[in-house]
Amino acid sequence: MRHTEFWARLDETLGRAYSRTWAELTVVRDLDGRTTQEALDAGVPPKQVWAAVHRQLELPDSQR
Repeated sequence: MRHTEFWARLDETLGRAYSRTWAELTVVRDLDGRTTQEALDAGVPPKQVWAAVHRQLELPDSQR
């Protein structure tokens, strides 16, 4: 998964206006206490970050 696909999925899930704010402010438990943005900036692969976001938001399997 590329960063562009990650952001497209997050935008689709949370809405473009909210997704960036959520990524900057919400700590995701499966990302070692980091926000989504912090994890991506630290080099965590987008696919791994999306999996953590998917679990945190309890999204349906169809959005994996």
